[in-house]
Amino acid sequence: MDHYYTNNLDVKSNEKTIIVKIGKETLKFKTDHGVFSKDKLDFGTRTLLENLNLEKINGDVLDLGCGYGPIGIYLSKAKKINVDMIDINERSLELAKKNVDLNKTKASVFYSDKYENISKKYDFIVTNPPIRIGKKDLFEILINAKNYLKPNGELWFVINKDQGAKSTIKEMEKHYKIEIIGKNKGFYVLIAKSH
Repeated sequence: MDHYYTNNLDVKSNEKTIIVKIGKETLKFKTDHGVFSKDKLDFGTRTLLENLNLEKINGDVLDLGCGYGPIGIYLSKAKKINVDMIDINERSLELAKKNVDLNKTKASVFYSDKYENISKKYDFIVTNPPIRIGKKDLFEILINAKNYLKPNGELWFVINKDQGAKSTIKEMEKHYKIEIIGKNKGFYVLIAKSH
């Protein structure tokens, strides 16, 4: 079976629109078969967004593995910041572009396998990482984030305790100062700052 982090446009399309309320923001998203959490905003992403410190987040932000766009679009709508949104899934990218317009916001949406098409540094990288790609690739995404962060930049991410949160935190502590800023039903929201 192909996963949402692969690029399979052979999956039959059946686009629909969902409405999502996060804090004060009500957002609409076009979703489709072949993308992550097509029927509703997944609980991990919701937990991440509800724990973000919007007052703190500014400057240049990267939404890594954007899917149909909830993280980047929420941040762009809530704050007037520069948001780049990347994914490997072409259908997700097409939906994310439509959703940027649908929510009357601004973001740059483009293809990138991990960081291959990233040529700048960010104040914040925010992600609900694709856990199912496996530990090796997951750690590569999370650990290499520091190469794409400005000095004092931060990686914000969410991970479930049943999907290896503790071992991921342990590995990340070799490279970053880790702070747990929220927990909900087994999901941990973490901030990673370079030592």
